[in-house]
Amino acid sequence: MTADGVALAAIVILVFPMGYFLLASPAFLLVKLDIPPVTQLLGGMFSVHFLMLRIAAIIGVVAFAAAGRPVFAIGIGLIAVFAFWGRDPFMRRWNAQLDARDAGNAEAVRQLRRLHWSGMLTNAVVLAAVVASIPYASS
Repeated sequence: MTADGVALAAIVILVFPMGYFLLASPAFLLVKLDIPPVTQLLGGMFSVHFLMLRIAAIIGVVAFAAAGRPVFAIGIGLIAVFAFWGRDPFMRRWNAQLDARDAGNAEAVRQLRRLHWSGMLTNAVVLAAVVASIPYASS
């Protein structure tokens, strides 16, 4: 496989989990986050998203490094670092708000929704950056 093929395959592997999350997460805007099974499912989706992003980004870093494209390897490496370091603080905040909601704090539901929106927005921005880099990565 040529370097362009490796680069394109790495980007497709990276775009897949971000695209899935981009399409699946807005459905949770239609339900209230004061329903425990809904928030458990959404929290699990965030957790798995971070895990999938870690794996896809590591594959991307290795593929771009092997293809001799260090700038793209570093860029995707930053996504991997974000996925590694961002998951634990995000999930701690998510679980803290779940505990607060279960204790009767009405503000916790709003905080859960803000976390949901921030996760979707962050994913969309990173996905847009990766998709915008496709012409440069394959040339």
